[in-house]
Amino acid sequence: MNLELFIAKRLITGKEHKISISAPIIKIAIAAIAIGVVMMLIAIASTAGLQLKIREKVSAFNGHIQIYNYDNNSSDISVVPVSIEQDFYPEFKNVDGISHVQAVATKGGIIRTEDTFEGMLAKGVGKDYNWTTFKEYLVEGRLPDFSAELNNEVLISRIKANLLNLEVGDSFFAIFLKDNDASKPPNNRKFEIVGIYDSGFEELDRDNIFIDIRHIQRMNKWAANEIGNFEVFIADFDQIEEKSNEIYGAVLSTLDTQNIKRKYYKIFEWIGLFDFNTALIIGIMIIVGGINMITALLVLILERTRMIGILKALGAANWTVRKVFLYNAAYLIFLGLFWGNLIGLGIIFLQQKFRFLKFPNPEEYYMEYIPMDISFTTIFSLNIGVMLLCLLMLLIPSYAITRISPVKAIKFE
Repeated sequence: MNLELFIAKRLITGKEHKISISAPIIKIAIAAIAIGVVMMLIAIASTAGLQLKIREKVSAFNGHIQIYNYDNNSSDISVVPVSIEQDFYPEFKNVDGISHVQAVATKGGIIRTEDTFEGMLAKGVGKDYNWTTFKEYLVEGRLPDFSAELNNEVLISRIKANLLNLEVGDSFFAIFLKDNDASKPPNNRKFEIVGIYDSGFEELDRDNIFIDIRHIQRMNKWAANEIGNFEVFIADFDQIEEKSNEIYGAVLSTLDTQNIKRKYYKIFEWIGLFDFNTALIIGIMIIVGGINMITALLVLILERTRMIGILKALGAANWTVRKVFLYNAAYLIFLGLFWGNLIGLGIIFLQQKFRFLKFPNPEEYYMEYIPMDISFTTIFSLNIGVMLLCLLMLLIPSYAITRISPVKAIKFE
């Protein structure tokens, strides 16, 4: 029989424990642990969710890694075409962890209506384009279908539609200058809006519209097998730098690569700061919870001074008596973790389902609601970490037991 655990159980389940002076202090300590766990879970889930959603939005417009011609001058507009006949297209077999490769082309232009005009960046896509993410951003109409014959369907952002006073079903003319000779009459194309999207990312929504890539190929006088660049999607975003280097080594020497972390480095540096804020919150909550547990442990020791004296008089070692109180404290920490997880994970689940927590300034965070994302591994690691750190913090105050004299403790009132 584990003597220390047996005594700890009797202390926990005894009636004296529930009506003792330490009872309210113990409840406060449990509540502090629970509130701390709730705050930590929400901080981790909201940070991970926000980082994930921003990555998804940036990659929806660019892929994770772009492959383009060296002579493209790092421009968002496709200048020098790339042959679509590459070893890595349509399936990248030389590098593991690649989920999708798609061919695109971009061309700058102006949208003109009877009342106004707006600049835009037309992104030409084909039947290989991955529309998965845009299904979530679609607010009106449907996604365009470029799998059959060349058509004039276009997907436009809500920001651009509002500026031009356009709706689903409306048509507009787009003007594209000729890259080789600006003195010649521009190319005119008439498009019909079949869908309106809103990703919440104003920097990208403001300019991008989606058209059939064959329009850009014709206007640029490219062959059917020439495109602007390739967009590569990887399975694990955490490996983006590693995969960028692998892809760069796998493609022709005339091609260059760039990933979205480098292209939008300011955005990714900004969301990287969230990790520091989360770590700070976790540190503060653990310290607060630990201090409350130290207070509760010292009160328990003071309240059970006579018991400590009796155990020592019967021959119990200091470490044996300390373990009794550490077992007791571990039980209280477990209660705090249980209620904290129940409440915290409940809030996270409800937020994922109903999105009731909103940003007061959504334009600064590129979305209206606070996204939540958390894994079982993170939850497990957090709980184990909190338990171990709190118990380590309690080792020092439990040392007070060694200073208690059995004779004086038995006489203690």
